[in-house]
Amino acid sequence: MMKFKDKNVYIPGGSSGIGLSTAQQLAALGANVIIFARNKQRLEKAVDQIKGNRIDESQRVLYMQLDVSNNDVVKKVMTKAVADFGVPDILINCAGRAYPHYFQDISFKQFDETMKINLYGTWSTVAALVPYMKTRGGHIINVSSIAGLLGVFGYTDYSASKFAVIGFSEALRSELKRHNILVSVLCPADTNTPGFEEENKTKPPETVAISETASIFDPDDMARALIKKIGTNKFIIAPGVMSRITILLKRLLPGLVEFIMDSDIKKVQKKLN
Repeated sequence: MMKFKDKNVYIPGGSSGIGLSTAQQLAALGANVIIFARNKQRLEKAVDQIKGNRIDESQRVLYMQLDVSNNDVVKKVMTKAVADFGVPDILINCAGRAYPHYFQDISFKQFDETMKINLYGTWSTVAALVPYMKTRGGHIINVSSIAGLLGVFGYTDYSASKFAVIGFSEALRSELKRHNILVSVLCPADTNTPGFEEENKTKPPETVAISETASIFDPDDMARALIKKIGTNKFIIAPGVMSRITILLKRLLPGLVEFIMDSDIKKVQKKLN
């Protein structure tokens, strides 16, 4: 595992869920951490929690309000962050959202917002920070999803954005190697976060049935799995045995994965009819 003492870690989406768990654990390993999110109250509470995990009071823990969907704002905030906090050694893009629903009930407005937050937000933070990171190298981890490797019923806008994050990251990985910047993608399965609670409010019954076949992870476990891979060449980080099996089956036996998912969907639709 990389030595994190005195490393500067930037975490957009660090006020809750996997981002917050990762920030807390990295602080416990000696890192300086700056988190970004829109809600000031959540940021203040999160910073207090992160500070409680520091091993040395000299470690810096800061926050900055940020809407990652606005490219101009991202440029401005990240420029100030670098001036105030220092060049990032590690960038972990955790900002994201999902509102699953039937395709016909997902408005263009929702699709546009999902893409701006999940994809454009990732692009914008990377674009703002890579010029600084080139001077010293580092590691960029973009958070996608199992639904970024496997299209899931009810997640047409979300899967589109998360598939795109993986494609973007793969191309970026190739380009940044010569600058000693590693690029990875975290692909979590269902994780018990505030965002997951929101998802459950709008999931179609078919999506619920698919979700019930998989385990729900704790954000602390996701964070631990992510941190173990920082500083390594591992591209796809997929915590959990079933997640790795699903990815392997999707690659080698896509028809089988489709059959299993379709069977679950048909059972629910039969009951609904």
